[in-house]
Amino acid sequence: MSKSLRVRERLFRFVLWIVAVLFAAFLTGLGGLVIGDLPRLEDNLSTEQFIDKAAAEPLREASKRLQSEQNQLADQRERAGLAYTAAVNAYRSARDSLNNWISTRRATEQSAQDPELLQRTRELDDLKATERARQTELEALDARMTANRQALRANSQQLFELQRAAQERFERASFHQELRVFGLRLALTLPLLLLAGWLFVKKRHGTYWPFVWGFIFFAAFAFFVELVPYLPSYGGYVRYVVGIVLTLLAGTYLIRAMQRYLAQKQAEQTQPQTDRRDQIRYEQALEHMRKGVCPSCERSVRFGNDGDPDFCMHCGLLLFERCHACSTRHNAFFHFCPACGARPVRGHGQSPPAAAGANEPALRPGETSA
Repeated sequence: MSKSLRVRERLFRFVLWIVAVLFAAFLTGLGGLVIGDLPRLEDNLSTEQFIDKAAAEPLREASKRLQSEQNQLADQRERAGLAYTAAVNAYRSARDSLNNWISTRRATEQSAQDPELLQRTRELDDLKATERARQTELEALDARMTANRQALRANSQQLFELQRAAQERFERASFHQELRVFGLRLALTLPLLLLAGWLFVKKRHGTYWPFVWGFIFFAAFAFFVELVPYLPSYGGYVRYVVGIVLTLLAGTYLIRAMQRYLAQKQAEQTQPQTDRRDQIRYEQALEHMRKGVCPSCERSVRFGNDGDPDFCMHCGLLLFERCHACSTRHNAFFHFCPACGARPVRGHGQSPPAAAGANEPALRPGETSA
């Protein structure tokens, strides 16, 4: 249709489409900020908010105390282990020294050395007692560490159970929060989409069509793009359900529109030639004929040469006529003769044959055009 428009009109339309895109861009930016700020209406949730503090705090204090005791026992055991190792080494050294001394005594067989043997034996017994004491201390520390570790494990298990219960409550609360936030976003974007659908059906050809199309672009982007990142885990169901509903609505609308269109074309073919021509817009007629389509029945026709028929072979509409002033054959929808500039006298041109259109079979819903 753009080639049938005036030069300045084409420029205006181009600029107005730019206005529509800019209007949609600014609306989309504003809508993105609004949708992005919607989560701020809800508090940030954490697992800590849902734990039983009356039961958890004593367990946490006990865990800190048991862990501190465990660290202290580990330090004590390390020192006791070093002392036990030193006692073992001292005993072994004294025992080896005694064995060497006994071997020397047997070689010399000096009875005067018997008191020294007794003294060395007592010293060795003392070292063995010290070694046993250190070993007993080490065993006691191991027992205390084992008991402390078991208590710490039991305490941690109880605390884990509390945290697991809190995690379950947190997940349920997060689910409901997501549901509320998603409901707010859906309540904001779905009416915009429905309003955009109504504007598309009723106002897309109106005077302020750039703003209508800009709003349509914005609403479609807000619903199908802006809403998608915020879909909860079950958002796929919502997306597909909404898609199915919109497909059903669009399909139903198109089927009924096709039925209305076929009924309208059938009714038009029963109207007089003049009434049918008056219902066709000038730009629409020129665009259709440029594409080789009848402006009335919108079926493909062949015309443009002197040898071609002047009437549509499908509906009988007058397409070409002779100028009453100069007899030049021209488009029947021209407002002036392209040869002499005379204004055509409507009704002066040829009339369609009486049978044209009368023998046209009735169009039925669902019937495709030839």
